Amino acid sequence: MIARIIDGKARAERLSQDTAQRVAERVRSGRRPPGLAVVLVGDDPASHIYVRNKRRTTDAVGMRSFSYDLPATATQDQVVALVHELNGNADVSGILVQLPLPAHIDAAAVTEAIDPLKDVDGLSAYNMGRLVLRTPALRPCTPYGCMLLIAETGASIAGMRAVVIGQSNMVGRPMALELLMARCTVTVCHSATRDLPGVVAEADIVVAAIGRLRLVQGEWIKPGAIVIDVGTNRTAAGKLAGDVDFESAQMRAGWITPVPGGVGPMTIAVLLQNALRAAELQDASRAAQMPGLRAREGLDAVGRQREADA
Repeated sequence: MIARIIDGKARAERLSQDTAQRVAERVRSGRRPPGLAVVLVGDDPASHIYVRNKRRTTDAVGMRSFSYDLPATATQDQVVALVHELNGNADVSGILVQLPLPAHIDAAAVTEAIDPLKDVDGLSAYNMGRLVLRTPALRPCTPYGCMLLIAETGASIAGMRAVVIGQSNMVGRPMALELLMARCTVTVCHSATRDLPGVVAEADIVVAAIGRLRLVQGEWIKPGAIVIDVGTNRTAAGKLAGDVDFESAQMRAGWITPVPGGVGPMTIAVLLQNALRAAELQDASRAAQMPGLRAREGLDAVGRQREADA
């Protein structure tokens, strides 16, 4: 058996085309285009690449792009002050603070400073809490992108055993919640997990998000399993590779995502969709004359629409 490839580039392109069409319809109706503000602190080379790609794709779908590059010496108070300024800017519908931040800045404090209706990363306590309660509004980008890729297989995943390797707030934990909402039986693995190969061997779905080059070996994979590789690691030759040993895993899995070209493009496509969703949430908030997250009906309506889109 040779696994079929889940083409993240193609799926991301379809999602971005849909977002661009809806943005154009929004503008034709006389409403302002969504605006995405990206805040970059410091000189991390990988972050600069990610931010450049995000800004380019934001423009490509007809949204406004706002760029804020701060030096590595910027203080936490300065970053939070900028976030508060963007919260009050009606032209900005979404705010993304690129992670990781310099060590002297508390990333959680910065994330919580973002208006929940502008939290396009979906990582604030409010948006994560809605995911826990199964009433999502703005969902964490990478996990939701993974769910869309799993849907590409056409498999009915309710009741499947799913293993998530990694428990980060950005990917592992919300990924487990997404799979739970899809009625999978979910196990989350981490550095203290005993017999990781044995746990993985029982999984119908494996999501690897641990950040360790080729940790997951092909012989661990259950024949026919769906394998989603979130990892982005550099080999000794400087090439990108995932958390899964692709060549050996491809000989056992039923479906597998490549690195690059799998989850990465989906993360950016979902980010842009979130920026559009955020604009819709803010429209509902203004229509209800209730600022911020008190526009409950608008949040619920957008959450239901997100489920329908899936």
